[in-house]
Amino acid sequence: MSEFETMETDLQKLKPAKPPEELMARLAASQPVSRVQSKPTTAPIVTLRPLLLRWLAPVTAATAMLIGLSVWHSTHSTGKPRGQTFAVSAKPASKPDDVEIDRRLVAAYDAVAQLPDGEPVRFHCREWADNVVLRDPVRGVVIEQQMPRMEIVPMRIETY
Repeated sequence: MSEFETMETDLQKLKPAKPPEELMARLAASQPVSRVQSKPTTAPIVTLRPLLLRWLAPVTAATAMLIGLSVWHSTHSTGKPRGQTFAVSAKPASKPDDVEIDRRLVAAYDAVAQLPDGEPVRFHCREWADNVVLRDPVRGVVIEQQMPRMEIVPMRIETY
């Protein structure tokens, strides 16, 4: 048996001491006094029917108005038929042959801050530069997008 197991069995055999009378008196005095009501109150009985009608009527009216509006809009809409619009939008604008994605780490550092409750917290920060280049040699188009990005990871500081 290890030293810790021996200590644990010894502690389990011990009986806790009674708290002092003064402490028990202060705890009893700090408890709120419960008042006994002479007559128990009952919750009012709520019927479901008026409550249901109160919500069902406006919802039904709004649904009927939306259906009517959608029918009226589909019959009175001016413009291209939907089939032609779909055919035009299905054609891709550009087909890039060469796509480059570059991610560069610009900086990495740690920062320490203090939370409102006073606990210190460590942040692991990384600054990245993302670069995407799309090339379409048929049309002679090059699209380049550069975007900075920052990663911040909070880490708890272990205090002993």
